[in-house]
Amino acid sequence: MSRMRLALLTTMAMLAFAANSLLCREALAAGHIDASSFTLVRLVSGAAVLGFLLLVKFRGVTLGGSWLAAAALFGYAAAFSFAYISLSAGTGALLLFGAVQATMIGYGLWMGELLSPQKMMGAGVAFAGLVWLMLPGIEAPPLLGALTMFAAGVCWGVYSLLGRRSTEATIATAGNFIRTIPFAIILFWLMGDANQVTHLGLAYAVASGAAASGLGYALWYAVLPALPASSAATIQLSVPIIAAFGGVLLLDEQLTLRFVLAAIAVLGGIAVFILSRRRS
Repeated sequence: MSRMRLALLTTMAMLAFAANSLLCREALAAGHIDASSFTLVRLVSGAAVLGFLLLVKFRGVTLGGSWLAAAALFGYAAAFSFAYISLSAGTGALLLFGAVQATMIGYGLWMGELLSPQKMMGAGVAFAGLVWLMLPGIEAPPLLGALTMFAAGVCWGVYSLLGRRSTEATIATAGNFIRTIPFAIILFWLMGDANQVTHLGLAYAVASGAAASGLGYALWYAVLPALPASSAATIQLSVPIIAAFGGVLLLDEQLTLRFVLAAIAVLGGIAVFILSRRRS
C-alpha cells in the first residue's frame, strides 16, 4: 500500500470515528430519535454492512466473534447513545477515548506489566485531566452523562481486549454486530419510543451504523496491518479533537477553556504513555 493511499484511508477512518459522535449527538440532542431506537438502528445497520462485506470477502465462513464480545459491544453502543443526550460531541469523545485507554492500561497493570517512569507520568497526567474535566463547576459536563460515557469507554476497552484473540477482524466484528441485535431489540422493547423517531433521526442512525461504524471499522482494519502499533494508537488521539471542532463547526457547540486544557492533559498524557518504552 502506497503512503498516499495509507494516509487517505487512515484519515477517512478517523473522520468516520469522529462522525459517530457528531451524528449521535445531533440526532439525540435535537430530539429526532430516542437513545434506544438510535442504538437499535445503528447496530442493525452496522450488522447489515459488515454482513455484506463478509459475504463478499469470505464466502461460506461461519459466524465469528462471541456472545461475550457482543455483550461488550452492545454495552458500548447503548451507553454511548444515552450519554450523548447531555454531552457535547468533543467532551463525549474525550471521555470515551480516555476510558478506553484507562481500561486497557489497567488490564496491562493487572496482568503484571511494569511501567517506566515516563509511562507512569503519562498515565498520571491523563487521569488527572479526566478528573479535572469532571469536577463540579459551571463548565463541567453533566455527571450522569459523563459517567455513562465513561462506562461506554470501559465496554469498548473490554471489547478491544477480547478482539485481540480473533484471527480475522472482519469475521469477528461482523459476528459480534449480528449478535448485538437481540440485546438491542430487548432494550428498545423496554425503553424505546417509536413515536419519537423521525425520518431525520433514522437517517442519522443509519449513517452512524452503516457508514461511520460498519465502513469506518472496515477501513481501519484495512490500514492496521500497515501501521506500527504505536502509530495506530497515537493516530486515534485525533478523534476527540476532530469531534470537538466538528461540534463547533456543525452543531454550534462551544469550546470551553476547561475542555481545551483537559484535552491537552488527557491526550498528551496518553501520547507519552503510548510512545514511551516499557520498563525492562
